[in-house]
Amino acid sequence: MTTTITTPDARSSTVSCDPTRSVTKTLLGYGVIAGPVYVGVVAAQASTRDGFDVSRHAASLLSNGNLGWIQVTTFLVTGLMVMAGAVGLRRAVPSGRGRTWGPRLIGLYGVSLFAAGLFRADPMDGFPVGTPEGTAAVSWHGGLHMVAAGVGFYSLIAACLLFGRRFADLGQRRRAAYSVATGVIFFAAFGALASGAIYPATVITFWVAVGLAWIWVSALALHLYRHVDEAV
Repeated sequence: MTTTITTPDARSSTVSCDPTRSVTKTLLGYGVIAGPVYVGVVAAQASTRDGFDVSRHAASLLSNGNLGWIQVTTFLVTGLMVMAGAVGLRRAVPSGRGRTWGPRLIGLYGVSLFAAGLFRADPMDGFPVGTPEGTAAVSWHGGLHMVAAGVGFYSLIAACLLFGRRFADLGQRRRAAYSVATGVIFFAAFGALASGAIYPATVITFWVAVGLAWIWVSALALHLYRHVDEAV
């Protein structure tokens, strides 16, 4: 629908109301805010929950204890946000490398976040307060949580590398380098943690890598939001 508005100085401007474009931007908007919501809520919990230590504990452990519902809700809500952003991504990328698998990989990351909320990580290393030091036997929900995390993290890493190739094809070298660097750093940090090297340096590095990955997700969604009418 196109509406022509005549101004007092006899000039006219055209205001376009395109429902399809509006829906796409709304979906991408969820992708933009998912990262700040996740990082903000987790940071608030990490700095206030009794016994939680960012040099020893992963964010998933926040799902335990009397206030565990906060992290569970954060996983569920941000998972839905990322899935919505992936749908917007599919609508905003009309052609070229990554058009099919880019949104699928981002969407799979969103599904993994949602699954992480459904299946809580097991308490360990003294958190919540009263939990014995070390790692106890893995429960069924703790095992599914780890599977969801692995699938989600590797999907996000692959998405970073895929969009790095896409931006390189488009001659957008800075975005390409940023995407690839994010994927490589996240892969290295997650690999170190998954290898069993649970040291303060590796845990903190993983926290930093997760933050960088969330920034990348929000930056990608914001870039597409601003150029939703273009082939980017």
